Amino acid sequence: MCTQHARAFSRRRFLGGTLAGTAGLLGLYPRSATAEPPPEVKKIRLVHAPAICLSPQYLAEELLRLEGFSEIQYVDQPMTKSLGPLEAGQADMTQGAGVDVVAALDAGRAILPLAGIHAGCYELFVNGQIAGIKDLAGKSVAITTDDSTERLFLSSIVAYIGVNPHDMRWITAASAADAVQTFVDGKADAFFAFAPQGEELRAKNVGRVILNTTQDRPWSQYFCCMVSARRAFAEKYPAATRRALRAFLKAADLCAQEPERAARYLAAKGYEPRYEMALAILKDLPYRRWRDADPEDTLRFHALRLHEVGIIKTSPHKLIAQGTDWRFLNELKKGLKG
Repeated sequence: MCTQHARAFSRRRFLGGTLAGTAGLLGLYPRSATAEPPPEVKKIRLVHAPAICLSPQYLAEELLRLEGFSEIQYVDQPMTKSLGPLEAGQADMTQGAGVDVVAALDAGRAILPLAGIHAGCYELFVNGQIAGIKDLAGKSVAITTDDSTERLFLSSIVAYIGVNPHDMRWITAASAADAVQTFVDGKADAFFAFAPQGEELRAKNVGRVILNTTQDRPWSQYFCCMVSARRAFAEKYPAATRRALRAFLKAADLCAQEPERAARYLAAKGYEPRYEMALAILKDLPYRRWRDADPEDTLRFHALRLHEVGIIKTSPHKLIAQGTDWRFLNELKKGLKG
């Protein structure tokens, strides 16, 4: 999302009682988990990043209260790479891109991927005579930082096609808005747009799309956003981690089942003040994907691509064996059927 919307993310509280009314829809009542131990800690820190596809963690506050958390804090992160506060120990749980999870595990950062949420988010816009992904060799791409999500994700994509991302020219910008403007001004051949940047580029009639990760295989089959926890938090507070993850997954179900209601919440609180924009994105992204797809497949897919081109050093097998534990997800799937 463009940084022009970042200020809206300081409005952290939902309208009183709004989500409580959806508890029946999602099957979340205080008594629903009484057989489980309560969370070992009443406080949990999440992340606010300028990314509307992270809606489940924005909708999760009241659901977390039903799970026994009395203090829910949000740490502001001005970039879409929302794992940063988690890696720095400033937050306990967040959604983040699968490629960022791979890079973090490769770097030995103490995070624990817990579940996938949905696929999609990104569209590849191009200018000029670029007809396909193979034509990106030798071309320029506008990005935010050298280790940005868009660079990692697009590197994985072009590596799959047979293009070495080291043969591309990466133009870094000071902000997401500046990266978009670099492409709009014709100073970059390509831009990997994150919702709602794609909608904004279409409104300006700038560029054309040659890849949509929500629709185009194989990328549409893998998770974009995943839920991860600070490893020390998950190890010290397993009951709290399980309950918090359930709140995220229930919130994802809400996005899928009632996108209109979810969009109204997001607009009312300023997460995405444009209701129609929020609704279009919520309807477009497959938020029930967490129920069907295996998040380990996503990590393996990107790890193979990024390892082939030398962006990560750890073998995919070792990375998954040492960095993942899906017990929380597998337990919750059994209880959240239907």
